Amino acid sequence: MSVFNQSRQNVIRLLFLVAFAILVIRLLFLQLSSSKYDLLALDNAVSKTIVYPDRGIIFDRKGRSILENTLTYDLMVLPNSVKNLDTAGLCRILNINAKAFHDRLVGSIIKNGRFRPSVFEAALNTETFVQLQENIFRFEPGFFLQERPIRSYPYKAAAHLLGYVGEVDSTILKRTNFYYQMGDYMGLAGLERYYEPILMGKRGIRYQVKDNKNRIVGSYEKGAYDSTAVAGRNLKTYLDIELQVLAERLMKDKLGAIVAIEPKTGGILAMASGPTYDPNMLTGSLRKANFSFMLRDTARPLFNRAIKGQYAPGSTIKPMGALIALDEGVITPSFGYGCGGAYHGCNRPIACEHKNVGHASNLRLALANSCNSYFSHIYRMAVDNRSDHDVRTGYIRWKNYMNSFGLGVKLGLDLPSEDRGLIADTSFYNKLYNNSWNSCTNVFLGIGQGEMQATPLQMANLMCIIANKGYYYTPHFVSNIENEQRSDTLLNKFKIKHEVTHIPDTIYNIVQLGMQDVVDHGTAMGARIEGISIAGKTGTAENYGIIYGKREKLKNHSWFVCFAPRENPKIAIAVIVENAGFGATWATPMASLMLEKYLRDTLSAARWKEVERIESTEIILPVVKMKRKRLDSLRREKIRMQINRLNARSAPVPSAPSSNKENDIAHIHIDATKNDEEEFS
Repeated sequence: MSVFNQSRQNVIRLLFLVAFAILVIRLLFLQLSSSKYDLLALDNAVSKTIVYPDRGIIFDRKGRSILENTLTYDLMVLPNSVKNLDTAGLCRILNINAKAFHDRLVGSIIKNGRFRPSVFEAALNTETFVQLQENIFRFEPGFFLQERPIRSYPYKAAAHLLGYVGEVDSTILKRTNFYYQMGDYMGLAGLERYYEPILMGKRGIRYQVKDNKNRIVGSYEKGAYDSTAVAGRNLKTYLDIELQVLAERLMKDKLGAIVAIEPKTGGILAMASGPTYDPNMLTGSLRKANFSFMLRDTARPLFNRAIKGQYAPGSTIKPMGALIALDEGVITPSFGYGCGGAYHGCNRPIACEHKNVGHASNLRLALANSCNSYFSHIYRMAVDNRSDHDVRTGYIRWKNYMNSFGLGVKLGLDLPSEDRGLIADTSFYNKLYNNSWNSCTNVFLGIGQGEMQATPLQMANLMCIIANKGYYYTPHFVSNIENEQRSDTLLNKFKIKHEVTHIPDTIYNIVQLGMQDVVDHGTAMGARIEGISIAGKTGTAENYGIIYGKREKLKNHSWFVCFAPRENPKIAIAVIVENAGFGATWATPMASLMLEKYLRDTLSAARWKEVERIESTEIILPVVKMKRKRLDSLRREKIRMQINRLNARSAPVPSAPSSNKENDIAHIHIDATKNDEEEFS
């Protein structure tokens, strides 16, 4: 028995020894192998707070900040820590009901993870923040307030370009392999999205000790484990914010776009899409409501027409047709064509606005008078080149010219969601016409109609190529990045010089002079500016649309493209105004004002009156206008209810975060009465 007892005692001792060894090994592992953050996570007396960095600032070409950072607060929730919550009290402060609270917490936030902090209510208005700050102890530890920098826009302009930031969702988390965390904000559109790695900065962490009542009593280990937030880096752009504001004024209550580019660099000086909006509308507590209304607006303010609007270029394509015909050798500058008011070279006549004899007796006159007959004919001469023996070969070569000049392809600017336009290929015509087609089938391409579409950005870039006599840099906004590093590759592609087909300078000179004739004594005399030589081309593009389910002919689109000064080009512009009629009526004077403002940095009193005349003129289809008014009345009623709610609350005088109740109400009035809106794709 003694041997048996001894053996049993040895077993018990061994078990104790093994258990002790396991405890020692575990303690050693925790002390030596675990990271400092794992140790902190084990200690529920330590509070971990994310410190969000300031995003980088974006400046215009003269160093003016076109967006800034300001502070707001989010109400955050850690679902796993929500216990004994005063739900009714929290709902009362947030002005929501119990069902909305449950749907938000259970139906959305918990699905993204019980152990991750998530935004329960973003960008709290001043009064809600103050009430929560005074009562947050009632909702802890599950709910807490998080300071966050948000964007503000002092010029209330460039919304489509700058884009906006928003909270990441589960899709973004998975796509970025959880680089972001729930509650993080990132750029979701525009430059904010494209340059997100530069602008975002690096978040920090602050550890603080809590007492037994969950109150913060000080920093943990004197901040030894804290990490500092690193602000995002700034961007300097080619934008001239005053020119941008002018462009947006000119496009007020109109559909269309204006794009201005510096030819020698490809730097975008201004890009306006109409209608636009005040980018401040997509920040703060009214962001969701404003975004919802803009999504429903039939004028599509969230749509950037400058890079996504695809239009028949109309007569603005004629300088390109002249370049191709001259380079192919099928015409000379002295080539003329007899036009009596229509082109009869194909089965169907193509009307021309001019009937007077000799208006197309040479290339320069044909450009100045925008003769449809002349450019229909030289298009056919180019694709029916006798050396090809096949229209398909000639058409492919013509298409290659167009593609090399940036038409029918994406240019690759530093904004997401650019469209490529359309230059149809031979397979399109083979399929449509059962392999039986000729130059008369698509003769309308010669005057910028038919199976051809271009974006305003592409047309402005085309002007850069003609101004530069054969080269361009990919259009882009950002000129340099603060403290640029070797790892920064985003700007590399914008430094590459793109040489297009080797057309001699002598040909470019001829076309440039013809385009100057357009302004000096042709269809664009309304663009003339004393002392500045302008090369330009008007365009009036046919326009069809679906109205109440039927395809109808609508009023033509008004185009004008140009560059100046012709001898040393500093700016190239494309303007389109939808449903506005002749190019000379609206697009031409708008471009002229943009040219003068940029080249002379000022406008005379008489020219500012012209700005006011154009700004005050509404050019929107009646059916669109009617639907917008109906939506606007709904929007005003909803905002009136929000104002009444603010007035009904008791309002202690706040010390933070950004404004007072009167400012909140004023901000709502501004949002309700302005027709400034945004881009979303």
